[in-house]
This record gives sequence, C-alpha cells and structure tokens, in this order.
Amino acid sequence: MPSRDEIMAFVADNPGAAGKREIARHFGITGGARVFLKKLLREMADEGLLEKRQKKLVRAGDLPPVLVALVTGRDSDGELLAVPANWDEEEQGTAPAILVLDGRRGQGLRLPGLGDRVLLRITSDEPGAEAKHAARILRVLEKQATSILGILREGPKRFYLEPIDRKQREVEIDGSDLKDAADGDLVSIALMRGNGRYGGPRGRVVKRIGAMHSEMAISEIALHTHGIPHAFPDRVIEAAAEARPAKLKGREDWRKLPLITIDPADAKDHDDAVHAEPDPDPANRDGHIVTVAIADVAYYVRPGEPLDREAHLRGNSVYFPDRVIPMLPEELSNGLCSLKEGEDRPAMAVRMTFDAKGRKLSHSFHRVMMRSAAKLAYQTAQAAIDGEPDKVAPALLEEILKPLWSAYGALKRGREAREPLDLDLPERKIRLKEDGTVDSVYVPERLEAHKLIEEFMIQANVAAAETLEKAGIPLLYRVHDASSPEKLEALKEFLSTLGIRLGGSGGLRPSNFNAILHKVADTPESELVNQVILRSQAQAEYAPDNIGHFGLNLRRYAHFTSPIRRYADLIVHRGLIRALKLGDDGLPDGMETRLPAIAADVSAAERRAMLAERDTVDRLIALWLSDQVGARFFGRISGVVKSGLFIRLDDTGADGFVPASTIGDDYYHYDESSHSMSGRSTGETFALGDKVEVRLVEAAPYAGALRFELLSEGHYHKRSSAGQRTAMRARSAGGGAGRSRKSKGRRK
Repeated sequence: MPSRDEIMAFVADNPGAAGKREIARHFGITGGARVFLKKLLREMADEGLLEKRQKKLVRAGDLPPVLVALVTGRDSDGELLAVPANWDEEEQGTAPAILVLDGRRGQGLRLPGLGDRVLLRITSDEPGAEAKHAARILRVLEKQATSILGILREGPKRFYLEPIDRKQREVEIDGSDLKDAADGDLVSIALMRGNGRYGGPRGRVVKRIGAMHSEMAISEIALHTHGIPHAFPDRVIEAAAEARPAKLKGREDWRKLPLITIDPADAKDHDDAVHAEPDPDPANRDGHIVTVAIADVAYYVRPGEPLDREAHLRGNSVYFPDRVIPMLPEELSNGLCSLKEGEDRPAMAVRMTFDAKGRKLSHSFHRVMMRSAAKLAYQTAQAAIDGEPDKVAPALLEEILKPLWSAYGALKRGREAREPLDLDLPERKIRLKEDGTVDSVYVPERLEAHKLIEEFMIQANVAAAETLEKAGIPLLYRVHDASSPEKLEALKEFLSTLGIRLGGSGGLRPSNFNAILHKVADTPESELVNQVILRSQAQAEYAPDNIGHFGLNLRRYAHFTSPIRRYADLIVHRGLIRALKLGDDGLPDGMETRLPAIAADVSAAERRAMLAERDTVDRLIALWLSDQVGARFFGRISGVVKSGLFIRLDDTGADGFVPASTIGDDYYHYDESSHSMSGRSTGETFALGDKVEVRLVEAAPYAGALRFELLSEGHYHKRSSAGQRTAMRARSAGGGAGRSRKSKGRRK
C-alpha cells in the first residue's frame, strides 16, 4: 500500500482527476487490496486530508482546475484578485486569494471589474506574494446573486419565497429554521442542494431583514439588486479593531487653532473642519487665510492591507434615508477618523490665502494634529449668523463664525467671476418615522452655511490638484467633460419649444447655460429647464488624465475632502504625502499603471451607489403612496417617449408613468423634436413641462413604480391644408380635471 504522503502527492499532481480507480491503477493495487485502499482513503477524508468532489479526490482546501470566482480587489501591482464564489468561510476558513491573469488578450473581450463573476482555470503561473493561486480567465459570467431576496410566504403545509426579482422562480423554503421570520417578511435565502417537493428549487432562510414596510427592508433590496458589499469580512473588522490613535510625533501641532466642523444635524462622521481669519499681510488688504483640515485616513488605511482592499472594493459610502453603508468600518469612520469635538485627531490640512476678490494667491499643505473646537449643524451656524446669537457661545460667533462668513463673502465673489454652472435643483429628502416608514417628503432649505462649506471644499480640492500636478505625482482627477453635440442638439430643440435660443454647438461655456437658467428663473418652467439642462450634461467621473471640470469651470480639480467615504480622495491624500515627504505611507511607486483601473473601479462604484440610493427613494415613495390608489395629484410632464408620458408630482417629486394607450380617444403620435405627443385626429397635444392632474392607478413598491391616469386635457392645434400644425395659444394648466379619459382604438 502507498503511504499517505504518496497518495497526497499523487492527488496534488492530478487535480480533479484522481479517483479511487486512478490511485489503484497508479500504485498497482489489485484484488482484495482495493478494500484496504478504500478504507485508507475514507480515513484520510475523515481526518480532513482529502475531499471528494464530483467522484474525484482533492486535497482539502485545494481548488478545482476550473471554478467560478468573484473578483474582489487588486494587488499592489494593480492585478485583479478573486476568491472562489462558493466558499463557506465558517467551514473552510478564509477564502484563498487567486491572482487573475488575462487569458483572452487580443480577443476583443472585456476584462472583468470589481464585483464581476468569472470562470477561471487554475494554472501553474507564479501567484505572487498576495495570492495563493494563479488562474486565467475563460469567461466573464453574468452576475448571479449568492443569495436570493424575497418575501416569505406561508402556504398549506409549506413555506415558499416570492422573489423580489420577478425573473426568478418561486423557491420552496425549509421551515425548520426561519430565523424568526414570519409570513410577509423580507428575507434572504441560500439555495440548497436537491429540489423541493414540487420539483422546483429549495432554499433556507439565512437572514430575516424585516417587515416590507420599513426603510431597512427597502434599502436591503437596493443593496442586493446592485451587488453593493455591505458586510465587512472578519479580517477587515479585526484590522479596524486593532487600529490605535495617531501620535503627535512627525506632525505639526495645530490643536490650539479653533477649527470647527459644520455638518448636517444627524451626521455621525465629521471628515472636514474649517477656520478663517483676516490676512495680516498689509499687501493683501481685505484678504483672508482659509484653513481646511481633513481627517488623515491614510494613516490608518495603508496600501495593500485588508482595510485598503475593502475600501477599494466598495469605492465609496452609500447613503440611504435612515442609514449609511460605510466605506470603512465604524471604528474608523465614526471613531478614529472622525473629527470629534474636543478630541485629538490626525489631519491633512491646507492653508490658503485669498485676496478681496476671492482669488487664491497661495496655499500650503500640512500633516497636523488638530482638536475640533466645536461641532455645529448647518442650521445652528446659520441661525447664529442671522441674528440668533443664543444658538452658540458669543466667543464662537465673534471669533470663529463671523470670520468664516467674511472669508466666504470674498470666495463668493471669486465664484461669481468664475461662473460655474448654476443649476437650481431642489433636493428632496425623506423623513422617516421611528418604525422606519415614511413620514413625509420635503425639500430642505439650502442655507448660506451649505454654500460656505461647499466653496471652501472646492478650493481645497483645487489646491490638491495643483500641488500634485506641479510635483509630477500621479493622481485621480475629478473630470467633467463638455456636453456631446448630440445632447446639445436635443437641448436646443427642447428650448426652441419655449422660445429660447441656445448658441452654437461648439465652444459653449457654463455661462451660456446660466443665461438660460436666469431667463426662466421664477417661472413655471424653471424646474423643468434645470432638469433638462442637467440631463444634457456629461457625467462627472474620475480619470488619471486631466480634461478639466466643465460644470465648475475649473482647469484642474481633484477630490481631497472626503477620504472617509471616497476611495479617490484617499489616493489623493497618499499622493500629497509622497509629494511633500510627509511620511512613509504615501502613494506607492508604480501607481501610474494602476490608476486607469482604479479610476474605472471608483467611477463604477459611484454610479452603482447613485442608482441604489435613487431606487430606494423610489421604492419608499411608492410604498408610501400605495394606500392612496385612486387619489388625485398635480404634477408636470417630465418626460415623453413613444410608449407614454412620465409625470413628476409637485408635492413629493415622485415619478410615475401614463401609458400612451390610456391617454385619450385618438391615435397619439410621438414627436421627438418637440418632446410631445399629439392626437392624429384632434391635434390634442401633451408636451414636456405641461402641468397636469393625474389619478394614481397602481403603486408597485418592489419595483418603485407608479402608474397614473391622465385627467387633464392637452393643448389643441388646428392643421393647415399642408397638414402642418399651427399652435393655438391655449396652454392648459390642468384644465379638464376630473373628466374621464377612457381610451378607444389603437394608441402609439
């Protein structure tokens, strides 16, 4: 009989191909000796030395030659790392890292990104120091949830799952352990081997999320749908727990400088603090020195370590109405990295000098130890400035707040001279009750305190980009391209329906758009025009190559001010540490080759977070309105497509849809150039921006969708002999409310 070591060596040399028959043939074991071989192999399996997979033996912990894996991060050289998709860390320990090599180079197929599922073939290539295995890509697979989210239903003698994703099949649920979930609860399940009693898939409850009416359950759907990582791995939690406060050694001591934080009233983390004072230099009359201090996250999150890998994977924090999915564990985001009042905190600070017109004359960066002198909410700071001094201590008002507002007055003049794109789009917020259900939808007042902090942060970001560019250090710019010719042409066509002319398609500046926005200010069309101009703009993103920021009208711009919640800012901090020789935890050498991939990763993570946040708001509002089916609402047509009209309600900002087949007693033709639908026989027209009254017909909370019935009449047109429409200036403002608009015949 071969020894155990000889059997283990043979299995290792024949991954996925060594069964009992192959072992017997290789070692010449025949006849009755096979019984002893079978017993030996069983003992080795019981001892955890061997595992049986698809009738073949492998060493415990070995990976199959071909496997499905999940891309989770990048190594210090920028190469992709993955872990097996079906790995149980409770039973198998920490998942082994796999270095992902491009096995399809030259085939024109896309490379995977973070969060993608891939089919890999394990190879004998060197995996490097940060991985246990190396593998080549065979295929990028469709994303597939490792768990299924749905509503638990109790039927006759069985439980089953009604999946949130309507494309998934109903799943029979093992009722032996429901994790305290009851009929109607949102749950997460894992699929089990073997079919249920009705031949369909079978699963077990992994987690009870809660009743479907809560914000927690609704946001969980968004996390699941968009594949957003939200549970920190054990190694990341352990690394955060082991972090210790930074020391003063090697830092400038700024603890006596009265920096303060100004944030939303419910903010849990504070990553920026500000201070301003008059410039004592007589050559800079009425000038100011503005200081912005940002949490020194780079001290705690080192390149290539578990915290860094997880932050890269997440890309940014995700914000829902009642909770945050942080980029960093709470021990850091709400603890050591948060600039708490009265506590010593490490920070990266920039001191900037501005003249009376708000032009930046100089700046310098410093690695410091600071101590926040006060924690203020936007409303509190604004109230004190507006004449309610009892809101803050008199010394705080005179010595800190008034100099801040004085400096902002100068920076505001600089902003006005720069003329960035000045969109006015009210941000609707959801106010929740204690049980997590919607209480109301409101538009928070935009205060001067908000604008002050925003402008200070913009100037700090500009200073960071200028410093790194001058030092020749690679960085991630925040770039915003000008609008494409196609989008500009569509915008011009829309504006022409309002009698507004936009200049040529080339060489436009933000001031061209601002002129239009000022023209429609305080008119019924104002919000719509703001929305349409926003849609005509390119999307801002991160890139290692600078093309400027069109919206802010800046030649160079980088994100520096929020490293607690944005990975791109952490890259910029590391660049500054390296450029200014402020420590040994700066940007590693060779980052030039990695930055394009990191830029793509964090830009995709930002888009993913925005979609998840928007979907959650849509679902919450649909759930809130679901008991108001039949109610009437006023709104405006916010979109026109061949299949119907999109309506945005005035009170809540909720979006819904009116199918074209339900509009009226005519065949409605879609006119793309005028963003309208017109009846072929009657000339009745509904156009983008029209004020209408609708009735809520259906609310689908899972999908975040609302369906309306149109109650208002459109605008009527008469036709000339040539068949051309001539507008009769009879624009309806919701007229005809209450009349029945039942459809007849074909619709388009």
